[in-house]
This record gives sequence, C-alpha cells and structure tokens, in this order.
Amino acid sequence: MPERSLASLPKVLLHDHLDGGVRPATVLDLARGQGYGALPAQEVDALSAWFAEAADSGSLVRYLETFAHTVGVMQTVEALSRVARECVLDLAADGVVYAEVRYAPEQHLEQGLTLDEVVRAVNAGFRQGEEEAAGGGSTIRVRAILTAMRHAARSLEIAELMVRHRDEEVCGFDIAGAEDGFPPTRHLAAFEYLRQENEHFTIHAGEAFGLPSIWEAIQRCGADRLGHGVRIVDDITLGGVPVRADLPAAIARGATDPGAFVLGPLAAYVRDRRIPLEMCPSSNVQTGAAASVEAHPITLLKDLHFRVTLNTDNRLMSATSMTREAELLVERAGWTHRDLRRVAVNAMKSAFLPFDQRLAIIEDVLKPAYDGE
Repeated sequence: MPERSLASLPKVLLHDHLDGGVRPATVLDLARGQGYGALPAQEVDALSAWFAEAADSGSLVRYLETFAHTVGVMQTVEALSRVARECVLDLAADGVVYAEVRYAPEQHLEQGLTLDEVVRAVNAGFRQGEEEAAGGGSTIRVRAILTAMRHAARSLEIAELMVRHRDEEVCGFDIAGAEDGFPPTRHLAAFEYLRQENEHFTIHAGEAFGLPSIWEAIQRCGADRLGHGVRIVDDITLGGVPVRADLPAAIARGATDPGAFVLGPLAAYVRDRRIPLEMCPSSNVQTGAAASVEAHPITLLKDLHFRVTLNTDNRLMSATSMTREAELLVERAGWTHRDLRRVAVNAMKSAFLPFDQRLAIIEDVLKPAYDGE
C-alpha cells in the first residue's frame, strides 16, 4: 500500500498527548523566549534526536521523564494556545478528521495560571487550529480529554474541571503516569463523580502493569475505554500456553485460526463488552510493553475481534504520526486496507461524541474514503 494512499486516508485518533506532540522547533522557540535553559540540545534536529533516543529506553518511567522539557515550556496562555493550534494543524495535515487530545492541566500551573485558564488557553488554540485547517481545505474536529496524574491527589478536582468545561469541546477524563504502585482505585471519588455527571472517562491501564491494572480500571472504576491495554494478552492462551510466551507465533495462528485461542474471563469480558483498547504500537515498543511492531498484540487482538484502535500516544517522543503508525503495521505486520478501515471505524464508534455525530463521520467520511464510494 503506497505511503501516499495511507496519508490520504481519513483517520480517527483517540489517544494523543498534547505535551507529547509539540514541534521540536516550537520547544526551542518557547524555551528561548521564556529563558528556559534546561534543554539538552539547541538545534531542531539534535533536539528531535534527543527526544527519540531518550524515549527509546524500554522503560515507561524513563519515557515519562522526557515530558519535563515540553511541559516546562507550556506554562503560559500564549504557549498553551500555540501548542494546541499547531497540534491541530499537524493532525489535519496527517489526514486526521477527528481527534481527542489529552493533557494534564495540573502540570501547567508553574507560572501562576489557574486550572480554568489552562483549559481556556488550550481550547482557544484548538479552535484556532480548526479554523486555519478549514481555510486550507482540511476538516478536522479536536476535542480535549483532561488528565489527572495518578501519583498526585487532584483527580476529583480535575474531574470537576472537566464537567465545568464540557460544553466547550472538553469530552472526557483520564488518569495517566506510572502504573506500578499507583492503582486507579486511588481515584475512585473522581470516577464516581463523573458517573453521577453522566460523563466519559478512559484510564491508562495494562501498559506497564498487568491484568490487575486492567481489572481495576474496568470493574472497580468503570472505565469506558482502556489506554493501551496491551497486557490483556496475558489472559489469552493457545494450546494451554499463554500467547505472551510466543506472540509472533500466536499472531500468525490468529490470522488463520482465531478459534484456537482460549480467552480467560477478563479477556472475554473486554471483548464481549466491546471495551475499546487505545493501542499505540511505536510508543509501546519504546516503553517495553511490546517487543516490536511485528510482535505487538494489536494484530492478534484485531484478528480475535477485540475493539482495537490505532493511536500515536506521543508524536514527538516516538517520531511518529498516524500515517507512520499505519505504515509500520502494513510493512511489518501485514495489515491491509481493510484492517485500517476497521480500526478507524472502531475508533469513531468509541469516541466520546454523541451517537448521531459519530455515525455521521462513519457514514459520510470514513466509509466513502475506505470503500471508494
């Protein structure tokens, strides 16, 4: 499948971090303008390489450390709006027609902004980006997910912030950060509040930590979606052997004989309830959640009819885009046009958007493009 064809296909993105997709040139420009002197490199190419190399460590904790520099220059209204605007333009240029971009407002208060000022600044940037993209002939809608840091104690406050701004294209809530030692159940008050307010939320789970993280996110917290969720394969066996022991062989078997696999109770629940998995192949390889793109669980889970979606996670750290993620799966994992169509439709079905609006994008945008209508 030619790269041009991949780039032209409309894409739906559910898991993308605002502070993980800043343009390297913007990081440099903002740092110079703000007197931020902690950057590890002073040229665009060198800084881009540093982010990619630092993130490519096999450790989620080390991967998360790279955000200190992007967050460090995103502490003013002007910086937040600029980064948000450029995010929209970059996604539109990549063929994304709908995106939910997440960020943690509590990380942008170092220069005196309030939580509400952070949200308004990002929203303003998103709207400006949408207008500019439309002026250039690209239609894109970007909504915000507000994230609380799982090691902190502000999740209920961020959940209340999300509800205050839900009429301004803020569509959901998330918790993120290191999983091990910080279970999602620490934030039950936030999740209970959101359910009472009839709001959506996703939870980072099953990336660096295993099945207990996924079980808690779903059964104790009530997550609508799972951020990553790659470790759900720990609950799937083939011939009595966990598929995780030899994922490449399991993936090959899954393409021809999906009925040979036995799903444990949690995996079966996730599949049967159509709980969306926000999977990010390049990022998962970098953090050690997957051995390679070829051995990434997304392919097996797709063949076993889980509701998998394809995402970027952090475009800067992974030096990636939606087109790049699709290209990797086509070249290294044997994905087809039909597979890409499936994950795009899965993502739109799973978006935190009213049903009629989801259906309109599926019927009027995705299906005509993928089916050649």
